[in-house]
Parts: sequence; C-alpha cells; structure tokens
Amino acid sequence: MSMFRKRIPQWGLPVLCLLLLIPGFTETFRGQQVAEASQSQEGIPLLVTVELPRMKVREYHRPYVAVWIEDESRELVQHLSVWYQQGANSEGHGKKWLPDLRQWWRRGGRKMDAEIDAVSGATRTVGKHPIRATDQMLKNLMPGDYRIVVEAVREVGGRELVRLPFTWPPRKSEQVHTSGKTELGQVFLQLTPPQDK
Repeated sequence: MSMFRKRIPQWGLPVLCLLLLIPGFTETFRGQQVAEASQSQEGIPLLVTVELPRMKVREYHRPYVAVWIEDESRELVQHLSVWYQQGANSEGHGKKWLPDLRQWWRRGGRKMDAEIDAVSGATRTVGKHPIRATDQMLKNLMPGDYRIVVEAVREVGGRELVRLPFTWPPRKSEQVHTSGKTELGQVFLQLTPPQDK
C-alpha cells in the first residue's frame, strides 16, 4: 500500500473516485479505448502471426526470419518482414548472414533495397509476433492466388520454410494456419476484406 501511495498524490485518489461517479465518464473513457482499438486495425487487411518456439538446446541464437508474398510461379511480389541482427559483433554485421535465408535471398533479398529496409527489424525472442500488412503495402497486389512464405534459419540450428496459400483480394474474413516442425511454431494468416474492417 505504501508503494501505491507514493505513486498517486494525496489528492489523486479522491479526484479519481469523483470522476468515476460522474455520469457518462466511464462510457466516454471506454468509447475512447474502443475507438483507439478500431483505428489500430484500420488498413490491416492481412495479418501474419509467426511463432518462434522455445527450444531445449545448449546454445540458442535468435533466428533470422523473412516473411514475404509469392505468386503461383514462386516469384517474390512483396516483402513483409525481415528480422536479423541489426548491429555488428565480433563476427561482423548481421547483414553478412542474410544469404543464409536461402529462398528469400534468391528470390529478391539480395537486392536489399529501400523496400526491404522499410520492413526489416531486429531478431525476435521466443513467442508470437504479429506482422501487419497495410493497404499501402498491398496496393500493387493484383487479384489472384498467392502464398505467404515464412523462412527461418538459426546459427547452430536448423532451417525451415512454410507456406500459406490465400486468394487476393479476400471476399470474407478468414484465418488459415500451418505449423512448423523445428524452427517455427504456429503461423497464422488473418485476411480481412475492406467491408469487414
């Protein structure tokens, strides 16, 4: 209780209690929360969630991961996310090891242009990680059949690649998923058509 009192001024608790008694205050506050939540989902027609599983290994390094959209001929049409070591260490800069993401590298990663830089970030820890593809990112995606591709590779570890098929644009809200066996856990794809947002 003493810690709680240190954080709230003496007058803070009574004022907060009075505000909660004012009719409509809690409804207004709740309405603001709902509005903020809906705004955060606007313009997100495609959401990929990638799970990095916990592993019982002696030496664990965070994996490098690339996520992209490919067409039926397996051509890379849109980068969604690339996670790699952002800085340098005793073995060099993290970009040095990006070619280990072999499929992604061959299909367009080697260009490392501004588009890739815009979706790149640091490696992630164990857990589920959402990747939001906005309307802006997908504006050039023509109607047709595609696949989300997730590739992961880990130093002193393995390599894994999974694919999730989808049709663009989505006609209804739907979720598809698959599961990796070694380097990846569950991978979910959530599609939301414009009218459902």
